[in-house]
Amino acid sequence: MIRDARPDDLPRLRRVREWLPEPTPQLLEYAVDGPPLVLVSTAAGDASGNASAADVPVGYVLVVPGGEAAYVAELAVEPAHRREGRARRLLATAFDSLRDRGCSRVTLAVRPDAGPARALYDSLGFVERGREADYYADGTDAILLGRDL
Repeated sequence: MIRDARPDDLPRLRRVREWLPEPTPQLLEYAVDGPPLVLVSTAAGDASGNASAADVPVGYVLVVPGGEAAYVAELAVEPAHRREGRARRLLATAFDSLRDRGCSRVTLAVRPDAGPARALYDSLGFVERGREADYYADGTDAILLGRDL
């Protein structure tokens, strides 16, 4: 299930964020209260059938809207829940919300060595729009991707 993030999700989202190679400090804490869009993918619908765990976030997307354009700042899914379509559903739901807000395009940055992430973005119609030198803390460049909504 995809839903809006809530302030009480923060402890769990911080744990999910640990799987990001380079999260943006303090952004998640700021964004949960808005205006950035934070959506979570919960464990609801898992094969485990554990009702108490059903509303626990196992992934999230954080998008910063800015007029006609929006930026996907963070997308993370716990390793145990990858390859279940969660990232795709998070992005699709975010795209719908962004369209409703009047956004017409979305951008993001990805590491050149992030093969699975790049494959996902390619399958969603993102195209390379450029590169940013020394984008990441370790000096790695970023591939800048974008797509129309």
